[in-house]
Amino acid sequence: MELKDYYAIMGVKPTDDTKTIKTAYRRLAKKYHPDVSKEPNAEERFKEIAQAWEILGDEQRRAEYDELWAHRNDPKFRQFTQQHSNKDQESFSQEDFDNFYTSFFGQHSPFEGRRAQHAPKQRGHDLEIELAVFLEESQEEHKRTISYHLPVYNVFGILEEEIPKTLNVKIPAGVIDGQRIRLKGQGTIGENGGENGDLWLTIRIAPHPLFDIKGHDLEIVVPVAPWEAALGAKIPIPTIKEKILLTIPAGSQAGQKLRIKGKGLVSKKVSGDLYAILKIVMPPKPDEKMRELWQQIADSQTDYNPRKDWENK
Repeated sequence: MELKDYYAIMGVKPTDDTKTIKTAYRRLAKKYHPDVSKEPNAEERFKEIAQAWEILGDEQRRAEYDELWAHRNDPKFRQFTQQHSNKDQESFSQEDFDNFYTSFFGQHSPFEGRRAQHAPKQRGHDLEIELAVFLEESQEEHKRTISYHLPVYNVFGILEEEIPKTLNVKIPAGVIDGQRIRLKGQGTIGENGGENGDLWLTIRIAPHPLFDIKGHDLEIVVPVAPWEAALGAKIPIPTIKEKILLTIPAGSQAGQKLRIKGKGLVSKKVSGDLYAILKIVMPPKPDEKMRELWQQIADSQTDYNPRKDWENK
C-alpha cells in the first residue's frame, strides 16, 4: 500500500487551484475512459485519475492529503504502510487516512467529523422496467412477482456488480398501456444518508387476438353476412368478460362502427366503450340457387349505383 502522488497523476502542481485541477481531471477522464479510450491500461489509469480527483477535488480531503504527503518520509509513516502492506489495495482509502491520523498524530483526523457533517446526501438512481400484462388481467387487481438486477456503483461511478432482486407487487385494476407504477425505495442505494431511488414499472398491455386498444376504448372487427347487414340481425360478440348480443341495424354498411357503452376498459375514473366495426363477408362459393337470388336482387335494383359519386369526378 502506498500514498500516491495525486498531483503528479493529474499533471498539476500542489499550488494549482481547484478549477485548474478540475480542468485536468476532465481532460484525462475523457482520454482514459474505458468505454472510448484505446490507450493501454486505460481502465487502471481511469480509476487512478478518479481517485486523485476524489481527494484533490474536495478542499478538506485535499488539506488532509497534503498533511499526509508532508510526512510521507517520516519513519512512523513508513512503519504504518508496512503494517498494512498485506492489503489487496495499492493506495490509501479514506479509512486508511483516518487510521493513520489516529496512529501518527495520536488523535482523530480533524477532517473526519467535518467530512461526515458536510458530505452531501445523494439520492439513489431510479430504475425502470417494463411489465407485460394481458388485457383480461388489466381489469382485475392481481399480484405479480418481478425480478430485476440492482446495479451497485463504487465511489468512482463505475459499475461493480448487479444484485438479483425479486419483489412481489400488486397491480391495480384498470391499468392501461404506458401507465407507470412507482415502487418507492426499490432503486439504487443512496449515498451519505440519502434516500434510495425508486423502481418504476411501465405497463405494456400484450396484443390481443380480437381487440385493439384505443386509450380506454376497445375496437373489435365483427364479420357479418350480406343479408345480416341488409335485413338486420342480433348476433353474439365477445367482450373482455362475457358474450353479449349485438343488434345489427337493417341497411348497415361495411366499416360502420357500433358503440357498446361501458364495455371497454374500466378504471377508477374512466369507463371506456367497445366499438364493433362491421365487416361484410361474402360466402366463398355461391351455389346455383344463391346465384339466382343475387341475380333477382340485381335485376330489382337497376336504379341503384354504388359508384354514383364518381360520375362528377
